[in-house]
Amino acid sequence: MIPKKVFFTKGVGRHKEKLASFELALRDAGIETQNLVCVSSILPPNCKIIPKEKGILELTPGQVTFCVLARSETNENNRLIAASIGCAVPADSNAYGYLSEHHSCGETDQKAGDYAEDIAASMLATTLGLEFDSEKAWSEREQEYKASGKIIRTRNITQSAQGKEGLWTTVIALAVFLEDKEDFKKSDAKPELKEIKPENKSETKPANGIGVNEPIDKLNGSDKVAVVR
Repeated sequence: MIPKKVFFTKGVGRHKEKLASFELALRDAGIETQNLVCVSSILPPNCKIIPKEKGILELTPGQVTFCVLARSETNENNRLIAASIGCAVPADSNAYGYLSEHHSCGETDQKAGDYAEDIAASMLATTLGLEFDSEKAWSEREQEYKASGKIIRTRNITQSAQGKEGLWTTVIALAVFLEDKEDFKKSDAKPELKEIKPENKSETKPANGIGVNEPIDKLNGSDKVAVVR
């Protein structure tokens, strides 16, 4: 499977139970009906980024859906948590890009998002042979990457929230992959079954008219059996 589309979404959930807070975060992100499978951080070549609203319409309840997931949770009152997905897209559409996941405490949306975006762009830059100074601020390196003509754009999606007393707070950010529906149809197509008819072979009889499988008592008086010693 090579995804043809991807969309980005995020959510936050709060509940006295940790798992339930994650479920509520999925609902907030609009993907609670999916069986999620987390994968690593490659954006496939020619993978189109589409709006969340269009992407959700292509999902079917119970579907196995691949995603890159960033997740953070806390049950500490006023604890600031964040989850972010960074994305770096190469100028060459036939080349692959990078997705990064980042989860942190004590960072705002801006700081966590910039960090995730920086990581994705830096990983892509190393594969493209771009030289850069990692000590420079992200805003400076971002301009250098784009000026090179090899990285066309970067982006991030980030969710942050503060913990509340007596509750679990979960934040998530995701890049959700979609397979082309035509590919689904091809993979679901049932192979054509052809009826195999047995061959109607006529039994060949020797000159005396007796088939090789006929019982010996069918031999008539004129037939003789020669015994060779």
